[in-house]
Parts: sequence; C-alpha cells; structure tokens
Amino acid sequence: MSAVLTEEQKLIQQTARDFAMREVLPAANALDPERKDIPLSLIQRAAELGFFGLLIPEEYGGLGLGCLEYCLVTEELSRAWMSMGSIIRPMIGMQALSPEQRQRYLPRMARGEALGAFAFSEPNAGSDLSNIQCRARREGDEWVITGNKYWCTFADGADYILVLARTDPSAQRHRGISAFIVDKPRGSLPPGVSGAPIPKIGYFGWKTWELAFDGCRVPAANMVGEEGKGFYVATSGLEVARAHTAARAIGLARGALEDATAYARERVQFGHSLSEFQAIRFKLARMATEIEAARQLLYFVCRLIDTGERCDKEAAMAKLQATEMAERVTSEALQIHGGAGYTTLHAVERYWRDARLTKIFEGTSEIQMRIISDHLLGRNRA
Repeated sequence: MSAVLTEEQKLIQQTARDFAMREVLPAANALDPERKDIPLSLIQRAAELGFFGLLIPEEYGGLGLGCLEYCLVTEELSRAWMSMGSIIRPMIGMQALSPEQRQRYLPRMARGEALGAFAFSEPNAGSDLSNIQCRARREGDEWVITGNKYWCTFADGADYILVLARTDPSAQRHRGISAFIVDKPRGSLPPGVSGAPIPKIGYFGWKTWELAFDGCRVPAANMVGEEGKGFYVATSGLEVARAHTAARAIGLARGALEDATAYARERVQFGHSLSEFQAIRFKLARMATEIEAARQLLYFVCRLIDTGERCDKEAAMAKLQATEMAERVTSEALQIHGGAGYTTLHAVERYWRDARLTKIFEGTSEIQMRIISDHLLGRNRA
C-alpha cells in the first residue's frame, strides 16, 4: 500500500521498481542459477539513480534522505535480487568517521565509487562480537592486523573492508576493540590478506569470504572512531540495519507472492487453473496479509528512526516479524509451484533460499527475541 507515502516517496519507490523489474530481475534470473556475480553495469546504474547515496548527507553528494526512503528502495531491489538490495548499504558506523574521513569517503560512496565490505565475524565470534580474537598492534604510523575473519561478503569486489580487531588484548569483552578501514584495489584482496570463498547455498551475485589477515598494514589515520571503541562503531546504527534487513525480507516475500499468483493463474490441473481452488486462494490471501502487516510495522519503525526516537525493541520486532514471515511466505510460494518450484527455472527457489538467510544475519531471530524479551522482563544474565 502506498497511501501512507508522500508523492516524493512514491516517485522514489517507482523509480526503484522500474529499475528492479526491467534491469535487475532479468540479470538475477540469468546469473543467480549459475552463481555469477552482479554485473558492474547494474552497480553503475544503481549509482546513477542515487541509490548509494540515499542516507549520505547532501553536503557530501548524497541525497540526504531517511530510513524510510532507504527501505522503500531496498524492498524493490530485493524483490528482484536480494544481493542488489544489499549492495547499496552504506558504511557501518558512518557517524563515527572523522571530518577528514568523511571528505575522503562519503562523496565516493555516494557515487558508488567506494563499495564496502565488513569483516566483523570470526570462526568463533558471530552473534557474540565481543569475543573477537583478531589482533591489531601499533607500529609507528601504522596498525598491523593479524587474525581470521569469517562471513565477509564482497571482500574481493569492494574498495575497502571495515575490520574489527582487538587493540588491547588485556581488555575484557567489548572493550579494547577498534575499527579500521582497510583500503584495497577493487577485484582483489588487500596486501597481507588471503582467503577463500565460503560455499553458500544462496545469496549469490557476490562471494562471501573466509579471510586470513597476516600482517596487513593499515595507516593509523584509517582507524574509525576512538581506539578501543570499535565495538560501538560496529553496533551503531543497528536499528537502521535491522530495518534494512526487514525490507530485504519483505521484498523477497513479495517477489514470491507475485510469482505464485501469476503461476496459479497459468497452471491448469484437473481442468481448472490453480487460482480457482480455494486452498490456493486462501494461501495467497494469507501470504499477502502477512507481507502487508510486516511492511506497515517496518514503516512505523522507519518513521521512529527518522524522527530520532530510540526504537531498538521495535526494530527488533520488525526484523523478527519480516524475516520469519519471509521464510513462511516463500515456502508457501514454492509449494504452489509444486515440482516446478524445486528447480532453478523459476525465481521462487531463489527467494526461498535467500529468505532463510534473513533470519540469521543482522542478528538471528533468537537475538531479536532476546532484545524484545529484555524490554519486557529486564535483562537475563543467562
């Protein structure tokens, strides 16, 4: 439903929808089954449309828009290919950049010339980021990073990697962790870093890497925020990140619903189209209702974010609701397709695979339920 949107927001939404359906969807349908990467031409077109600068202030060449506009675009791109809905994400912890770093990076980010990757997780540190073991030691005007990272999507194609490393080994838990921008040539890993792609079951269009940092040198000027405060850089903006993931999930679910609706009209069994059977009609009705409910909760959260209100509980709810819904809806859509849905000849299997991931990244469903329950009951030490 678009009645709650301004005319400007509707125009942004329609622009993203046209691009997604005319250019992104055909590419996704052709390339995702072969696990090929997002074409550079699509990234350039997204940059021309301003999608990389949605949240970047106008003074740095961005559009200076809010979380709602960002999520409107994300839903449309993800309806076609979730990887495109993900690649427009700006740098995590952007607010912590120094004035010099802002001048250096933000204009290039807004133009799509500085694409980022994030190396936070490790083999033994996923949801518990405070447990990271990757180290950085100071040597003159440089920091030297050593350690292993996991789940670093786009490590090869990005222009920089934002890395979390422990700069004070004696500090406990989330203290003593710092954040660094590791600049690199697009198309290769940084000097002092080796790695291999992780064999994923979905989220194609770009590779996700396991990385080994072995004496990777970073200028001291590339530290983001204060030394020892990198945990807060990584966790700042989580409300926006979770809204973004909710939008991606809603886009996937909508794609599955639209494809299942079209298939139900076309497919004939027992002398009738599937759309004439009450069981199928009721499935589609329930799917549409769940999508709209998740979307309206997301819009509510986006408006809280854009007015500066704290909404960590509500953002967790939106992320939880949308991602759990997306797995159910995409599974039902695949069921409506029958055996055809279990092939790569239809996009519904892509939506199904990618929807499953939304329940894991940006905080698992269990993490979201812990946040919500802590608001209801107080913190549990367990």
